[in-house]
Amino acid sequence: MKIAILSRDPKLYSTRRLVEAAQQRGHQAVVLDHLRCDLIIEQNDPHILYKGERLTDIDAVIPRIGASVTFYGTAVVRQFEMMKVKSAVASQAIVRSRDKLRSLQILSRAGLGMPKTAFTNYSKGGTSELVKEVGGAPLVIKLLEGTQGLGVVLAETKKAAESVIEAFHNLKARIIVQEFIAEAGGADIRAFVVNGEIVGAMKRQGKEGEFRSNLHRGGKATLIKLTRQEKAAALLAASSLGLGIAGVDLLQSKRGPLILEVNSSPGLEGIENATQKDIASKIIEYTEGLAQKKKKSQVEE
Repeated sequence: MKIAILSRDPKLYSTRRLVEAAQQRGHQAVVLDHLRCDLIIEQNDPHILYKGERLTDIDAVIPRIGASVTFYGTAVVRQFEMMKVKSAVASQAIVRSRDKLRSLQILSRAGLGMPKTAFTNYSKGGTSELVKEVGGAPLVIKLLEGTQGLGVVLAETKKAAESVIEAFHNLKARIIVQEFIAEAGGADIRAFVVNGEIVGAMKRQGKEGEFRSNLHRGGKATLIKLTRQEKAAALLAASSLGLGIAGVDLLQSKRGPLILEVNSSPGLEGIENATQKDIASKIIEYTEGLAQKKKKSQVEE
């Protein structure tokens, strides 16, 4: 089987591990920079040119699409889908997960717990009511397009919150305002889901004085055993967004697990180091199954 990993950098840990795992299971693995794919859209023969040559023999793709190139990256995944190539993560599921507001609405509709969140088109003078709706200060303000902890601000006081919200709105930046869960203590949980199964989980603790737990911001990861409630929440979050592969971030709170966000291209380095598990092989095994189902259906037809 020939598996394409859609990644802009073959040297990244996650990309390298997926290539290694595919090769160990007897597959050919290629890394394709999705931004160098040209999409040829026509009635009966949609196809892709890569560095000027037509791609014809790909059995499955594993998208590793960065948030900054979601639009073009998902268009490439969609083109592969049009070519009847199976994707480990569906293009539409990536789109859902990348839209923070839309994904929170979907998770809320599924009945999942989450920090109380507010979104507004902003009218001058309405900031105070917005702050009150999410429980007052301290509170968290997030850019909708932010990733890896960037564009996330903790406002300690009502006055600070109003100033930050007003500043973001003056810059025409889209934000959400979110309840601060103090009892989480600057830590969160990342549950890694593959094909409806939790294959690994870690607790990420922010460095001293830092409320964001992201490993990119200096947080530390340790192995954790999830409660039954946490497992159920993580699995429901991934399935609600239609994600076969997902990193589900949640907080431990007095009222149970609260979903922060669901990542459609979760990194492998932190989770593999914390759990000492071969998560990459789980992803390849899942991708194999998708491609084999496609071949079986083609034979039956």
